[in-house]
Amino acid sequence: MTKEKIVAKARTQYTDYWVKEPAELMEFLAAKMPQASRTKLKTLLSKRVVYVDSVITTQYNFPLKPGMKVQISRDKGKKEFHNKLVRIVYEDAYLIVIEKMQGLLSVNTERQKERTAYTILNEYVKRSGRQNRVYIVHRLDRDTSGLMMFAKDEKTQHTLRDNWHKIVFDRRYVAVVAGDMEQNAGTVRSWLTDRKLYVYSSPTDDGGQEAITHYRTIKRANNYSLLELNLETGRKNQIRVHMQDLGHPIVGDGRYGLEDVNPIGRLALHAFKLCFYHPVTGEEMAFETPYPADFKKLFLKK
Repeated sequence: MTKEKIVAKARTQYTDYWVKEPAELMEFLAAKMPQASRTKLKTLLSKRVVYVDSVITTQYNFPLKPGMKVQISRDKGKKEFHNKLVRIVYEDAYLIVIEKMQGLLSVNTERQKERTAYTILNEYVKRSGRQNRVYIVHRLDRDTSGLMMFAKDEKTQHTLRDNWHKIVFDRRYVAVVAGDMEQNAGTVRSWLTDRKLYVYSSPTDDGGQEAITHYRTIKRANNYSLLELNLETGRKNQIRVHMQDLGHPIVGDGRYGLEDVNPIGRLALHAFKLCFYHPVTGEEMAFETPYPADFKKLFLKK
């Protein structure tokens, strides 16, 4: 297949419209599709086939700004997807971007054979063809929620894995840590060694993998700090270990923190931003999810 046909395969699933002036989404769709009734337009939104800047959008009064791109999926064969633990944010012929809930494994391990984001998505794509499957590109810890992606063919998987640091240009997390951060911003660098059940950190090169985490303090209140974290490397448990190194473990982290500090019943770590160049079309893709509401509650005045 030629490069042009490959690119077309990813793009022909969608009808594209560019926003030239401010408008609400329903108003915009009505102007672009005058033959469609409001009921039909509401159905498109409820079926999650309308994208704004590559993110599925169901809010009828979503405010559009000039320069935004609105897309409507033409993929009639795509089955509806409903799952409490996985939300599909974007899908095309080559990849799927999801938001994973906390408590769900990304993939099975040798010790843990259970339902995972990987098995849930495999069941979903197989409904459109028994030969279909998803391919693992990267992982999130079980207790971490947020954005991650899977490839839909082996070639795309290899492209993403082999060129990860060139393709992914912005990947950020938000975390709530214990105590008031001393610095407004900083960088943690250490060498991590994985002993299966625990990752050990060394300030000097002891043969482990170098890990670099950049952080920015967003808010301090009630003896908690809200941080935005940017990973330069992506090691197992990297953020959790580095926050422990700083003396400000992540709230709810019983392994690298304080078991009795768990006010929201979960690890307060969320992958909220994922930006990359599409591995096939080269198009810039940017996805962002809101900070979890539970995180914000910790900073309300008491």
